[in-house]
Amino acid sequence: MMAQYLALKAQAPDCLLFYRMGDFFELFFEDARAAAACLDIALTARGEHDGARIPMCGVPVHAAEAYLARLIKAGHRVAVAEQTETPAAAKARGGSKALVGRGIVRFVTAGTLTEEALLDAKADNWCVAIGEAGGGFALAAADVSTGRFEVIETTGAGLPAELARLQAAETIASDAGDGAGATVLRPRADFDSSAGEARLKRLYGVATLDGFGQWSRAGLAAAGGLVAYLEHAATGTLPFLRPPVLRRAAETMAIDAATRESLELTCTAAGQRKGSLLDAVDRTVTGAGARLLATDLGAPLMDRDAVQARLDVVALFLTDDAAREKLRAALRAAPDIGRALGRLAAGRGSPRDLGQLRDGLDAAWALGEQLASRTERPLLLATLAPSLRGHGTLIDLLRRALVPAPPIDASDGGYIAAGYDAALDALRDTGAGGRRSIAALEAELRTQTGVATLKIRHNNVLGYHVEVPARAADPLMRADSGFTHRQTLAGVVRFNTPALHEVAARVSQAGAHALAAEAAHLEELTATTLATREAIAATADALARLDVASALAERAAEGNWTRPKLVDHACFEIEGGRHPVVEAALAKRGDRFIANDCRLSEASRLWLVTGPNMGGKSTFLRQNALIAVLAQAGSYVPATSATLGLVDRLFSRVGASDNLARGRSTFMVEMVETAAILAQATPRSFVILDEVGRGTSTYDGLAIAWAVVEAIHEDNRCRCLFATHYHELTRLAERCEALSLHHVRAREWKGELVLLHELADGPADRSYGLAVARLAGMPPATVARAKAVLAKLEAGRARTGGLAAGLDDLPLFAAAQAIEEVKSDPLRRAVEELDVDALTAREALETLYRLKSIAREA
Repeated sequence: MMAQYLALKAQAPDCLLFYRMGDFFELFFEDARAAAACLDIALTARGEHDGARIPMCGVPVHAAEAYLARLIKAGHRVAVAEQTETPAAAKARGGSKALVGRGIVRFVTAGTLTEEALLDAKADNWCVAIGEAGGGFALAAADVSTGRFEVIETTGAGLPAELARLQAAETIASDAGDGAGATVLRPRADFDSSAGEARLKRLYGVATLDGFGQWSRAGLAAAGGLVAYLEHAATGTLPFLRPPVLRRAAETMAIDAATRESLELTCTAAGQRKGSLLDAVDRTVTGAGARLLATDLGAPLMDRDAVQARLDVVALFLTDDAAREKLRAALRAAPDIGRALGRLAAGRGSPRDLGQLRDGLDAAWALGEQLASRTERPLLLATLAPSLRGHGTLIDLLRRALVPAPPIDASDGGYIAAGYDAALDALRDTGAGGRRSIAALEAELRTQTGVATLKIRHNNVLGYHVEVPARAADPLMRADSGFTHRQTLAGVVRFNTPALHEVAARVSQAGAHALAAEAAHLEELTATTLATREAIAATADALARLDVASALAERAAEGNWTRPKLVDHACFEIEGGRHPVVEAALAKRGDRFIANDCRLSEASRLWLVTGPNMGGKSTFLRQNALIAVLAQAGSYVPATSATLGLVDRLFSRVGASDNLARGRSTFMVEMVETAAILAQATPRSFVILDEVGRGTSTYDGLAIAWAVVEAIHEDNRCRCLFATHYHELTRLAERCEALSLHHVRAREWKGELVLLHELADGPADRSYGLAVARLAGMPPATVARAKAVLAKLEAGRARTGGLAAGLDDLPLFAAAQAIEEVKSDPLRRAVEELDVDALTAREALETLYRLKSIAREA
């Protein structure tokens, strides 16, 4: 047995091996140690291997899903080795000592789950492959629980942002690369673009992929690598994959990982859904709707017409409360047909999944009829309506074939409705009649033997048998009693009789035939259902979109949100804007959120915001970024009015964090993120920056903040909100024509700081740092000492002009760049540009002559 186990383990060296032994999955050696520690189950030992006891643990087969969920959540991958033949077949093959054959039937990994118990109903479960070919990059993403399959064309620089958007459960890459961001490395051959093209053609049965769109070599490499991995994980049988949808990264707002974390779009910094933008907005009533809403918020659109189409449906449901409530009630009762279909297609379905499809498609049909009767139908709603109907034949079949509430476990039967199959009904009647005969026989035997406590029982070992108390067994043990002794236990003795054997055989045979007939019907119904899986998946998508639209209408009605107006020019005009998460938190405490305006335009595209800590600067910055996300996701926004030009890239550098694992301090993280903004922001971007430069010395910090403000104003020319405590930066308003000054209001009243959380024009009169320190509970003596030190510093500033003395004479950023260019060393620049490892001997010699020539010219 150990030889068989080790051979199977060699096929899955990076997985925990679940080795089927009877009613348990057993684990051995290091797998057992790891599983026992993770699952908190007993670690035992059996036998010996190489002179040492073999560690061992196990989990019951019937409870395996719960244990798998814990292992997958802990980051493990599991290979499941099942028995591939019965003990009887093994005995016939190799004699009484033959080992039952086993084989790995499935690899259970984070990105290939379909089981309901292993998945989060409100989150997509993406498995992503990274492809690189021809100098380009692409991602292939599949959610095998619903069949969604996307291929995203991007660049090397844009790859991290796309990975952050997808939040993949598992990321696959070629072992020929550096493996950055990947959780699984696969052979390089799997990512060959030509092999990928052939694999996709074979999968979809087409001669050309042109019908899916224009493919790049990187896209073919990524898609081919992903399909190869899914084939491996499913041991040759692919799960349901819908035709691939080709996307370009430029189709959605680019949001990098740091910005997503800063804005807490779908989860908080602690990894929790509660407290995120998604949590504050989500009013969906289905799992599919919640997943789609998370997708929408994570990938706001750049197509204004598509955004308007979403907003039109939200507006329809917002203005018709009765229709919205009726729709939501119907959706609330509808099962998750997308995931039920995924389980059936993966061969892991159950009778209940067919019942869910029946009920879900029936609900979709009723909704389609309801929407078809409306005279006013926005374009998107008219597009969705046909997908809701068209399954009448399948619904009728499943309604006739299945009982109202089919079970999850098919092994016990009972899911095919009476009247669907006359032969099955006859078998069931035979079984029922046999059970009545057994009850009559029990009464007859009691009379015959005089044992009133005689019972006819059943178990999986003896089958049907007669059971009497031990004190009444002696007369039945006689040879002429007509009873055959089967088993003696403490307190009871078991027997058989010819009459019971005859009736039991009839019941068992009818039951076995009935189970076989039901299994055949289940297989047939599953095949019929999967024949229309593309149409069913489209229906699931339509239901999810209706759920999102009605949920956003519900949220808009709750919060008195407004429809955003999207324009072509780069403006950002928000009146009465509010932070949806903070407002919701304040409302729970009975407090009111203070709304503020934001008006960015070509003449005033950079706002410098000053004011005290806790005054609301960061909240103001973030709320406007979130309004941009909501608007382009197709949602109403928390404001009195909102007009904005489409944002192509969103950047947020707010808050302090470090990344010690990568050797980055808080200040280094701040500088890396700021550098990314300066390198990537365009005139159509929206940037929020808070306290740039505060992580280093005062002079260095001010210098960096000054240069960043100038760079954003002169080079990036994007819409930007820049919060700072460096009041010296306000001098830039005299030199930067598109920079305007604003502050959050605060007052000191009888020695106490009063934060008004209102935004006003102009710079703050002071920082109020000492007042905030007092408010935080700093000891009075420390505050008093700080006040004395501040007085000395301010006196020195009055004499010298302060930190920014002399900065008024500096040229602006663009002019300074020109000066730096003139002062730069051409010889140094030429040396720095060399790729020494790539030079041949002849090229190296030519390079030396060129460098010598540059030195002479310099």
